[in-house]
Amino acid sequence: MTSGLWELVLKGIWTTVQLLVLSALLAAAVSFVVGVARTHRLWVVRFLAGFYTEVFRGTSALVMIFWVFFVLPPAFGWQLVPLWAGTLALGLTYGAYGSEIVRGALSAVDPAQKEGGIALSFTPWQRMRLVLLPQAVPEMIPPFSNLLIELLKGTALVSIMGMGDLAFSGNLVRLALQESAEIYTYILLIYFVIAFLLTRVMRGLEKKLKAGVGKAPASGVTADEFKRAQTTGVGGAVS
Repeated sequence: MTSGLWELVLKGIWTTVQLLVLSALLAAAVSFVVGVARTHRLWVVRFLAGFYTEVFRGTSALVMIFWVFFVLPPAFGWQLVPLWAGTLALGLTYGAYGSEIVRGALSAVDPAQKEGGIALSFTPWQRMRLVLLPQAVPEMIPPFSNLLIELLKGTALVSIMGMGDLAFSGNLVRLALQESAEIYTYILLIYFVIAFLLTRVMRGLEKKLKAGVGKAPASGVTADEFKRAQTTGVGGAVS
């Protein structure tokens, strides 16, 4: 390939990375908010969180991108640029899947840990912050890693909007050179390299989080809270 075509591919990689990071951040925020809401004591909160999850989990990400980019503009009178439209559609869709990961991990925490927090008169937020999340988050990393890889592959869907991501740029190069096998082999390898790097990062994060469980309390945790947690046997959950 010529230098100009390689430059086109590099721009596509950069666009894909931008979309991946932005949509992953949105999906992570949605996952935790909705996932925690699905364990809330109020049924209304659980119902709304469950309704959101079922709607976005049960619809096609491709159709959602079409809807955000082509349906919202005439309905509301404003137009999102392709990057933000793709970020919104992918973040909300994959956030619905992530919320189930969060809900499942929180539900898997030993009930005795929750009861210990109640015995200490911890507020629901304190129980979540000091007891449940420190134990649940390390268990979320492997499924979140898989979801992140799926999100990476899902970024190729934004090419339908004419957005110059890796898939779109690769197709332009293919049309210019009329070499499908060579170009798509390069594209597959690039996606694989990005996915492999993401997997390494997530495994490192998992090891770090699991190593932190049972360590001394962070600066935001008072000595009194930590001492009381140790006394009742939930000290290992404070990090």
